[in-house]
Amino acid sequence: MRVGMMTREYPPEVYGGAGVHVTELTRFMRDVDGVEVDVHCMGAPRDEAGVFVHGVDPVLEEANSAVRTLSTGLRMANAATDLDVVHSHTWYAGLGGHLTGQLYGVPHIATAHSLEPHRPWKREQLGGGYDVSSWSERNAMEYADAVIAVSAGMKGSILDAYPRIDESKVHVVLNGIDTAIWTPREAFAEDSYLTQLGVDPQRPIAAFVGRITRQKGVEHLVRAAKFFDEDVQLVLCAGAPDTPEIAERTRVLVEELQAERDGVFWVQDHLKQDQIAQIYSAADTFVCPSIYEPLGIVNLEAMACGTAVVASDVGGIPEVVVDGETGTLVHYDENDTESFERDIAEAVNAMVADRSRAQAFGAAGRTRAEEKFSWATIARQTVDIYASLR
Repeated sequence: MRVGMMTREYPPEVYGGAGVHVTELTRFMRDVDGVEVDVHCMGAPRDEAGVFVHGVDPVLEEANSAVRTLSTGLRMANAATDLDVVHSHTWYAGLGGHLTGQLYGVPHIATAHSLEPHRPWKREQLGGGYDVSSWSERNAMEYADAVIAVSAGMKGSILDAYPRIDESKVHVVLNGIDTAIWTPREAFAEDSYLTQLGVDPQRPIAAFVGRITRQKGVEHLVRAAKFFDEDVQLVLCAGAPDTPEIAERTRVLVEELQAERDGVFWVQDHLKQDQIAQIYSAADTFVCPSIYEPLGIVNLEAMACGTAVVASDVGGIPEVVVDGETGTLVHYDENDTESFERDIAEAVNAMVADRSRAQAFGAAGRTRAEEKFSWATIARQTVDIYASLR
């Protein structure tokens, strides 16, 4: 079986959970007997065998970003010959996957990592391109031969957003984690990143890793941190803002917080995987304040590193974080964000106040990541879906 994997992100250009998903799924799928995987992606040239990079039509270099993306999808479809199945990820590659299926008569599978109708704030970033991206996603989802949801919560969201899709076509295949890569690390060696940053190993640490975008709830976390106990440090690894406006709001909030308390470290650089694992490992708790999250790979990464989690109860997060066992879930109500922020602070303070409890949660999280979220299992489940459509 020859699979065409279509994606915007692929190493070394991986910016979020969808990119991590495609990277690991491809790696483990190539270990399945009888399966070959071609990757059609965007961005800079790659040297890896079986990876094909497609750029924007030069005539459209100055067009709206969504239109530029669609031109890349056309190029993907034109190049993706001799496949048995095509699998697209996110709206960026949805048109390429849809047209490949139509052109060559092969099944098209679309994985939903997020949904445009449930992220209306993207209009701030894309303008009229948001309507274009929404059309691309809807077209890919509604006409796909099968749709994969990365959580049961995401399946419900798909059927809510796109009621024309038959429920029998939607399959739940969870995101995964490689626990050989994401594993507890020594965090405070002499030359470690946290030591260079100036983090105090004797004081409690709450950590965040993610992009500066509304759905990740960074602004809520910074406001919540005003109510952290005095000794708690915050390591905020947050960069790649969606818009200049959210970047400026975040800067103002962080600088206000730093003026009020010490121990606030804002990391805006793109960190290496080992550095991120060190931060997870050092933290007494990882905080995920997302207001929208189909699953939340960052929570899995933190759990695999043996770290307790404080997270919002949205989307697929409750399928990852077990309240009272691997962490604490905090209810999010868009109509009462002040209570949400206070509750995050309360949960963080309770977690760091009892380090033995936090360590027990972290150990349980590591076990859960190992037992339930294996990429090898996920790759096999995905191949089985392919086989059912041929």
